[in-house]
Amino acid sequence: MKLENKVVLITGASSGMGREIALTFAKEGAKVVAVARRVERLNEIAEIAKEFAGEITPYQGGLSKQETNVEMVEFAIKKYGRVDILVNNAGVLDDFAPVHQVKDEIIEKVIDVDMLAPFYSTRKIINYWLDNNLKGNIINIASIAGLRGGKSGAAYCMAKHAVVGLTENTAFMYREKGIRCNLIAPGGINTEMTDPKQFATANPCGLQTAMLGAGLGIPSGEVSDIANAALFLASDESS
Repeated sequence: MKLENKVVLITGASSGMGREIALTFAKEGAKVVAVARRVERLNEIAEIAKEFAGEITPYQGGLSKQETNVEMVEFAIKKYGRVDILVNNAGVLDDFAPVHQVKDEIIEKVIDVDMLAPFYSTRKIINYWLDNNLKGNIINIASIAGLRGGKSGAAYCMAKHAVVGLTENTAFMYREKGIRCNLIAPGGINTEMTDPKQFATANPCGLQTAMLGAGLGIPSGEVSDIANAALFLASDESS
């Protein structure tokens, strides 16, 4: 088992990529604290994981709140005595609006969850590792929209670019402390978030323009693809 007795904190774990990462890690022996708003879904994967070598402990909380990102780390440490790996997976889409049409409520929602949440959790866990002279491992889930092309809404692209910057800076700053930080930037993945029904209220101007460059015809990936990549980054194989 690649993650035997490792303690892992995963955000956005109730569905999609986060759910699959949590289950994959538990199969590999990890003790997973799974964070999301929908506790009933967290309870479902915790029940599934009872058949695995590891386990999943639900933690209900909205990642848009700074205190959740701090308290979930404290909860995991209290529960298991330490945290070895943090997976910042939680994220929300915007409505594809270009910058001149972005509404304040959209920018606030996206920035809070997609950009500030991983910042707050990273700051908390880094301080914990440094204070206790521990090594650690952070895996951030961003998006291809944060790397090139800007083929999404302005708010989402901006937030994901920020996650890329946070990842690079964290990896560089703490490399001599034995703290690793890596990024997965998926393209299209089959999840609830990318269900076409989610785009019913999207900004028509932004959505139409984004679709022109979205690589239509390229098959979407599956959540297992991302979970396997995360497993590699979490394991000693990627040291």
